[in-house]
Amino acid sequence: MISNREILKYFPQPIFKYKVDNFAYFNKGLSEYIYKLNEEDKEGIIRSNKGGWHSKPFDLKDKNSIQHKFLLETTKYVFDTIKNYGWKLIPSRTIVTEMWAIINKPNDFNVIHTHPNSYLSAAYYVKAPEDGGRFVIDNPLNVATHSYPAEEKKTEFNLKTAGLKIEEGELLIFPAYLPHKVSENNSKEDRIVISFNVNINNFK
Repeated sequence: MISNREILKYFPQPIFKYKVDNFAYFNKGLSEYIYKLNEEDKEGIIRSNKGGWHSKPFDLKDKNSIQHKFLLETTKYVFDTIKNYGWKLIPSRTIVTEMWAIINKPNDFNVIHTHPNSYLSAAYYVKAPEDGGRFVIDNPLNVATHSYPAEEKKTEFNLKTAGLKIEEGELLIFPAYLPHKVSENNSKEDRIVISFNVNINNFK
């Protein structure tokens, strides 16, 4: 074993994972709101979803609504992420540009994608059954996916993809450029996720 070794790590790809306070309260109200949207708009829209239902953007203007209360609750986690990045935090210039929901029924999944024109993206888990589908990220360094020698063991330096097992009430915040997808729902229940994008207005 070589002892006089130093490993310098640059350009990490962070994913911030939080357990939302009072998540049971939010999940109950958000679930009702999302299923109501689904009932009113069965078709939804198509983005990365394959077989799943993707809502239109949430109405976030009603200050008494559960979705607006959830938006306010997530603010502290977004601010914490920004601080950990070392970015300048100006609350009035930090904006959630869009929020939506996805219901993945058994066998549904989401293909690989990014969220263009945003700094941060987020995924919040309203309903996350066992085997409901993992959040999977791809290594954004393209050379790592097509030019590499044989692997002896998995390490943080040779990963090409990584899958996260998620629980209800957890919130992931990550760079919007990070390629990600959702594996197939192999459970017998719905998987419900809320996603949103965050921009920071740097203009004076």
